[in-house]
Amino acid sequence: MGGNSVIDGAGEGQVGPGEPSVPAQNKIEGGVSGERLVLFTDAVTAISITLLILPLVDLVPEVASAHEGASEVITGHLDQIWSFLLSFAVIANIWQEHHRSFSTVSKATRPLVVWNMGWLLSVVVLPLPTEMIGAFGHDRFVAAFYYAVLLVGMVCRLAMLRILKSNPWMVEGGGGETLRRIAHLYTDSYINVIAMVVAFALALALPVLQYYSLLLLLMPGRVRFTGLRRSR
Repeated sequence: MGGNSVIDGAGEGQVGPGEPSVPAQNKIEGGVSGERLVLFTDAVTAISITLLILPLVDLVPEVASAHEGASEVITGHLDQIWSFLLSFAVIANIWQEHHRSFSTVSKATRPLVVWNMGWLLSVVVLPLPTEMIGAFGHDRFVAAFYYAVLLVGMVCRLAMLRILKSNPWMVEGGGGETLRRIAHLYTDSYINVIAMVVAFALALALPVLQYYSLLLLLMPGRVRFTGLRRSR
């Protein structure tokens, strides 16, 4: 490596005048394509969203062994069904946001993979607080656990978008339009994190609003949509 090469605190390469701009030691040995990372992420997310239904499936033999009517599987377990639908919608939404973020990523660096693994960890853990919601209802600890998991995932996504925003070479084409899109996604993600913190606080302060406060997460999308309409 030349004497003028510098690696900043985030592990990104910076070079002196006249030297080609190349990724530094944060690039994984052998190279990892963005497509491969997305395929792995999609597979893990699909498994996690499928696991949400398993506790409801287990209710069937329990109801049958108690010699209760078949309708009791539904009518007697509305809390579990509500928590399943809530988390299904949440995972579907965050997967869609992840897909939007990675749709043009062609290369993956070590920091990007690490933050993506953090995002996946939040997705994999989510079925646990989901089951706890069905079992314990409007419990503050369960609500705090649920929101904390979601917040971790959002912070990880924000960090990934920060990496993509700072490293245009990781994105296909790297043109102005693509970079503007990533910048918009980064702004939306930043607003999402703030909205989640507010929702978290509301859930703890007002238990009756607990999971309804997740509706705040729809605000960034509405703001962006309104901005696009006005720009036309």
